[in-house]
Amino acid sequence: MKFALASCLLLSSIFSAFGQTSEPSPAAQAPAGQNGVASEWDARQLLDSLSQQAERLKPVIDQVQPASWQAKGASETYIAQGNSVQLQLKYLLASTDAFARQPERLPLGLDAYFRMQALESNMGSLVEGVRKYQNPALANLMQSLLAENSTNRDRLRQYLQDLATQKEREFDVADREAQRCRAALLQQPAPKTKKVAHP
Repeated sequence: MKFALASCLLLSSIFSAFGQTSEPSPAAQAPAGQNGVASEWDARQLLDSLSQQAERLKPVIDQVQPASWQAKGASETYIAQGNSVQLQLKYLLASTDAFARQPERLPLGLDAYFRMQALESNMGSLVEGVRKYQNPALANLMQSLLAENSTNRDRLRQYLQDLATQKEREFDVADREAQRCRAALLQQPAPKTKKVAHP
């Protein structure tokens, strides 16, 4: 009994610290199967596809040589963009790998998703530089590889939305349990104090 009360007290203090209320969110009230998260196997398959796509981009991006464009009148900013794309691709591969090892970790998934968005955003302007100052065929290849990955990106976004909904539902369940424990603790009678007899 003491252990149960201690557990309730711990849960209660945790949720008090977070300032959570006992009102369940709309996501928590939804039927269990309505917004189901993809299985771990499906998530790993998706992340493997993302990693393979990023790996296919690497040798293509390695062919981009913005330093040689300046002789053709290109801005120096292309050099910084080229370096940024190389770095972002490296970060994307690392974050996707980390997320594949722990597909239930929402922060890792968000990191991978935002890395992908940053890479695609910077590659957009770099592609135009490749088209104008280096090789239109290479620019077309870069664009096609990015387009091919749009389906995987959308699937990752959906997975993250479903995962966030599941985490919120789990948190709401734990919050309600903490509220129940807190109410049980408040109903406990105060311990009796022994009177000490003075000589």
